Amino acid sequence: MPRAGLTVERLTRAGAELADEVGFDQVTVSALARRFDVKVASLYSHLKSSQDLKTRIALLALEELADRAADALAGRAGKDALAAFADVYRDYAREHPGRYAAARFRLDPETAAASAGVRLAQMTRAVLRGYDLSEPDQTHAVRLLGSVFHGYVSLELAGGFSHSAPDPGTSWVRIVDALDSLLRDWPAPAP
Repeated sequence: MPRAGLTVERLTRAGAELADEVGFDQVTVSALARRFDVKVASLYSHLKSSQDLKTRIALLALEELADRAADALAGRAGKDALAAFADVYRDYAREHPGRYAAARFRLDPETAAASAGVRLAQMTRAVLRGYDLSEPDQTHAVRLLGSVFHGYVSLELAGGFSHSAPDPGTSWVRIVDALDSLLRDWPAPAP
């Protein structure tokens, strides 16, 4: 019989909070059971495994990111949309480092196809509509943006920019400016 008050949703949210506190890689059903002061077995009526818990946290993180991105992009285009979209990733990662890591968790194809990750991909392409890129250049640009956003955020979260000037926020703005410039003047493929 499930313990009163424990639901999949409550456990997922608590797992997401735990991920932000101790790191996504440290989240397990056992760690969650300790948080609720219950036996591990009592959580298995709600969760199949630590993998199931991590998948649920990943889906929550993707949903949160997609919701933030949709709000940030409303009514914006071009560089304004690019900057807003970039800031969503950076701000979310800084506020929720464990959830941000969860959003990068590898999902099985069926789960990924039904996740908010699809909405995020669509929003990335919507941002790029302001830059007159055709395929396959649009796909190259999607990959570039993902690489730059994730790479910068990962380095910043690891403390990579904390001991040098200018401050990371200034670099972030300059990087978004450079991305805008590159997207407006996308190079032609080499012959």
